[in-house]
Amino acid sequence: MTETVSVEAAIDLASPSLYINRELSLLEFQRRVLEEAWDESKPLLERVKFLAIFGSNMDEFFMVRVSGIRKMVEARIMDVSPDGATPPDQLAAIRKLSQELMIDAQRCYQRKLLPKLDKDGIHVIDYHKLSKTQKERADTYFKEVVYPVLTPLALDPGHPFPHISNLSLNLAIVIRDKKGNEKFARLKVPDTLPRLLPIKRSSGGVRKDGTIPHQHYFVWLEQVIAANLNDLFPGMEVISAHPFRIVRDADIEIQELEADDLLETMQQSIRKRKFGSVVQVAVYESMPETVRELLVDNLEVSRNDVYALDSPLGLSGLWQLYSNVERHDLKDVPYKPRTPKAFKRAATSADIFEAIRNENILLHHPYDSFNPVVDFLNAAARDPQVLAIKQTLYRVGSNAPVVEALLEAAERGKQVAVLVELKARFDEESNIGWARALKKWACMWSMDWLD
Repeated sequence: MTETVSVEAAIDLASPSLYINRELSLLEFQRRVLEEAWDESKPLLERVKFLAIFGSNMDEFFMVRVSGIRKMVEARIMDVSPDGATPPDQLAAIRKLSQELMIDAQRCYQRKLLPKLDKDGIHVIDYHKLSKTQKERADTYFKEVVYPVLTPLALDPGHPFPHISNLSLNLAIVIRDKKGNEKFARLKVPDTLPRLLPIKRSSGGVRKDGTIPHQHYFVWLEQVIAANLNDLFPGMEVISAHPFRIVRDADIEIQELEADDLLETMQQSIRKRKFGSVVQVAVYESMPETVRELLVDNLEVSRNDVYALDSPLGLSGLWQLYSNVERHDLKDVPYKPRTPKAFKRAATSADIFEAIRNENILLHHPYDSFNPVVDFLNAAARDPQVLAIKQTLYRVGSNAPVVEALLEAAERGKQVAVLVELKARFDEESNIGWARALKKWACMWSMDWLD
């Protein structure tokens, strides 16, 4: 007789060889996003958009995933992941793959996208390559707009190393005084100004006559600042300036059962996020070893947390090109979501309710329009037969017609109960703002409150 062995018995489900590491899997997803930027079949500015998405995704990966593993290492927690990797093993593998992806992204921008942008009339020019007239425009912008908001901070015994905010781009500056002594200064590149500075009035926008220009000219803000540092350090010699960018731990840990007021607890946690430990320092290859060592020591990071890359640091800054440059010939045709026939026929609130009574209607976003949802809530807010509305809010955003409909319903005397998800990652501040607005109205009108 032949002995029968069950499949379950033949496979050891605890074997690490059966599992893919969670963090490396997410990085492979980022590789897929990056492949969209390499894809030459896509419109040019769509490729730029995907490169910006890749940059934003990598920032979030380090802020949340890498920071979590670092905490395990610092706490000496050596729990092994399902694939058999210890926290130090995971950090080493993450660094190797992350460096590979970041270098590949820089290569995509420098070798593929930048030449094509230039060919299609979108010129991102290094400061030293600007024409005399372009430099004059850039320098005038520096003196009139940039200079007033800059605050250089020197490092000496009387001035400790300054706090550097999360996702900030900075210049590490080496200066020499009249006595020949070299000093270090840090200057934050203001994030309140465009990262890509237009050096022609029509760049990035529509002309006054309504026409769309086909030639756009930009220069990186940090390069303009670096070229004008002498104005910030009068009487001193500027030896060199080196851009660097940091990413901090932004993972929020909330013990909900121990929080008396989750709303207040979330606000406190968001404030702490600004002071999380540094998990990544991005620099240029050209940064001298002495400056790197100074950053490593003062930011309290290891050498493995420093990533030497090419320009630009912070690829998420490329969103400006996609968002502000009105070149529809270089973008996908805007998608127009459909509205189900049942709602197309609904002209009044009574029609909307009748359409829902007649048949089940499935809305598949973003392929189906979200307008029927807003129309439905507005109809419910105004219909005298509606007594109560119960709603869950996850990611509301800054423009919130849904919230406006709920507030109108409460104003009209209806019972409104709202469950706001305060822990929607990186939308916490927006949701807290809406939660407080709803709470305020709950005190003024007959509105229940759930959190």
